[in-house]
Amino acid sequence: MKTGLIVVALLLVVATALPLLRLDHWWIRVFDFPRGKITIASSAVLAIYLYFWKPYHFFETVTLGLLVLAVGHQAVKIFPYTTLMPKQVQATEFRSEEANLKLLIANVLLENRESEAFLEIVRTLDPDVILTMETDDWWEAALGTLEVEYPHTLKHPLDTTYGMLVYSRLEMIDPQIRFIVQDGIPSMHMQVVLTSGDLVYLHFVHPDPPNPKYATETTQRDAELLIIAREVASRDVPTIIAGDFNDVPWSRTTTLFQNASGLLDPRIGRGTFNTFNARNPLLRWPLDLVYHSEHFKLVQMETGPDWGSDHFPFYIELSLEPGVKNDQQEVETNQEEEKRVDEKIEKGE
Repeated sequence: MKTGLIVVALLLVVATALPLLRLDHWWIRVFDFPRGKITIASSAVLAIYLYFWKPYHFFETVTLGLLVLAVGHQAVKIFPYTTLMPKQVQATEFRSEEANLKLLIANVLLENRESEAFLEIVRTLDPDVILTMETDDWWEAALGTLEVEYPHTLKHPLDTTYGMLVYSRLEMIDPQIRFIVQDGIPSMHMQVVLTSGDLVYLHFVHPDPPNPKYATETTQRDAELLIIAREVASRDVPTIIAGDFNDVPWSRTTTLFQNASGLLDPRIGRGTFNTFNARNPLLRWPLDLVYHSEHFKLVQMETGPDWGSDHFPFYIELSLEPGVKNDQQEVETNQEEEKRVDEKIEKGE
């Protein structure tokens, strides 16, 4: 039993150490995703290991030390996404429906055909803007009834997993479909006019996931996110970036994206709000993310119900408030991170 325990401990150590390598190979980067699960598993193995540990056995002691370091490293990564961490985005105390923006994002799963279940979620949550991903021509037709209440649209259905549809009851200004890094992977960009008359920039993304079927390296995923981060960092206006990042908020790339963009993460201090995999609770983490500028405070944030997709929908309501920038600390990059951003963008392009 002790030999098996040592093997499991060392496997957990390796799973923790691999993402420390600055390599873009998919089989390395995927270990960014299950940090919460690895933390729990490592902690359990550590508790059992301590029971059987013989201090005078050198190899056992070295393994124990490595396992302790692994648990500590994983815990540091996950800690910001617990309620023990101070909230990065404050809850609003200023309710003005005219200056609020309600956003629903959903990866529908291309082969899923439960459109009525999704429409019921829309009716329940009543968002101002809806982003759907993995949407093809069938999904565009199935969601056509939304256009009665959401007359402003931007659509690029595809029979791959990269189709995107945006429906908005708010007026869109200069809507654009861009292919930032790869010809077959669109992103959507626009401004919307709130009822208050304020303008908000929206950027919607869905880059490649790291796996051998779609992308054996994360180079282009990372570059797309960082190019958009650089763009939004250059302007001091209300901004939201959302979508299926195919990355988790605690990864090195997404952390770099957040620092480079200067945007805030409403999950910090509140929880992970896992959206994938809806079908397997043991393999579940947050892929559908929302970041926003310091102009907003949080009204509400939640994951929706299991409705037929492999993703839970994600809903957030933000309040655009005057003077809020003085209350919330934006993040920023240091010189070393700026250099890494340049390198990743150059490599991805």
